[in-house]
Amino acid sequence: MQTDDGCRGDQGATLHAVSSAVLAVTRHLSVHEVLQVIVRAAAQLLDARYAALGVPDDEGSFAEFVVAGVSDEEWERIGPLPRQHGMLAAMLRDDAPKRLADIRKEPEFEGWPVAHPVLKDFLGVPIRDGENVLGIVFLANKQSPGGFTGHDEELLTLFAAHAAIAMSNARLHEHNRELTVVAERNRLARELHDAVAQKLFSLRLTARTASALAERDPARTVQELAQVERLAAEALAELRAVIFELRPADLADGLVASLRKHVEVLDRAHEATVRLAADETVVLPEEQEAVAFRITQEALYNALRHARAGTVVVRLGTQDARAVLEVADDGSGFDASETEPQGGLGLASMRDRADSIGGELTVDAAPGKGTTVRLEVPL
Repeated sequence: MQTDDGCRGDQGATLHAVSSAVLAVTRHLSVHEVLQVIVRAAAQLLDARYAALGVPDDEGSFAEFVVAGVSDEEWERIGPLPRQHGMLAAMLRDDAPKRLADIRKEPEFEGWPVAHPVLKDFLGVPIRDGENVLGIVFLANKQSPGGFTGHDEELLTLFAAHAAIAMSNARLHEHNRELTVVAERNRLARELHDAVAQKLFSLRLTARTASALAERDPARTVQELAQVERLAAEALAELRAVIFELRPADLADGLVASLRKHVEVLDRAHEATVRLAADETVVLPEEQEAVAFRITQEALYNALRHARAGTVVVRLGTQDARAVLEVADDGSGFDASETEPQGGLGLASMRDRADSIGGELTVDAAPGKGTTVRLEVPL
C-alpha cells in the first residue's frame, strides 16, 4: 500500500516533469518553434516513441503538422497527411481526448501509408483556448510497458492547457512583429517622400535652370551645376541612410544569412568596405537572433555615418560556450569612457537590448583608433 509520503512524492515528481516541459516551451516565441518544442516535451513527459502536433485549418485538415520520432527520410516516404479520413481526421471532428490500447483495431484506422511507422497504443488530446481548438497533440507507442494510462491522459491534458498559452503568446508575438514591420515600411516610405523625393525634385529644377542659362550666362551656369552636385550628394546620402535602415521582415533564413544580405547591401551602397566573417554553425533562438541583428545594424550605422570608417568587419563565432558577435571599424573612434558620446551612438539602447536576452555588450574605442562593439550571448 502506498503511503501519503509516497503519493506526495509521485505528485511532486509529476508536477516537476510538467513544469520542466512547460518551461521548455515558453522560452520560445516563434510559433513553429513552439510547436516543435511542445511535441518533443510531450514525448519526453510521457515516454512516447512517437509524437505529433496538428494545427487545424478551415477545411477539415491540418494547416501545420509537426512530428517527433520520425526521421526526415521517413517523413518524406510517408507522403501527404490524411484530410477527410483516418484517426487524425476523426479527432479533428470530435476534438475530444482519445486513448487507445491498439489504434490498429479502430474503425478509423485506415489510409495509413506503407512507409508509416507501426503504431499501437495511442493518446490524443486537444490543445484548447476556451472553445477554440488550437491544435491536437498525438502520442503513440509508450516505451514503458502497459501503454498509456488514465493518469497519462490527465498529465497530457494538463500539459496541453499550458501549451495553449504558449501557442497563443507566440501567435500574438508574431502578429505584433508583423504590425511593427508594416509600421517600419510606412515610416521608410514617408522618409523617402519627405527627404529624397524633395531633393530629387530640387535637383531636377536646378538642372533645368543650368541648361537654360548655359549659353547666355556661363558663370551662373557653373554655380547652378555646383548646386546640382550638392543636391545629388545629399540625395545619395539620404538614400544610403534609408537603405541602411531596411532590414529583413524576419530572420527565417537565420542570423548568418540575414547578416550576409545586410552587409552586401551596405558594401554596395557605401564607399567603405563592409565584410562579414561568420561561423555558419552559430544558431541562436529567434528572439536572441533578432536582438543580435538589431545591435549589429546599429553598430554598422555608427561606423558608416558617424565614424566615417574605410573598412568595417562583422565577425560571428563562439568562445567559451558563448556566441560572440563583433563589429569592428577603422573610423574616427571616440572616448569610450563617455556614457553616450556627442552625437548619440545609441550605446545605452544597445546595452539594454543585450541585457534583454541575457547578453553582455562591450565597446572598445579610442579617438582616431576605431571602434569595436562586441556582443556575447550564452549558448
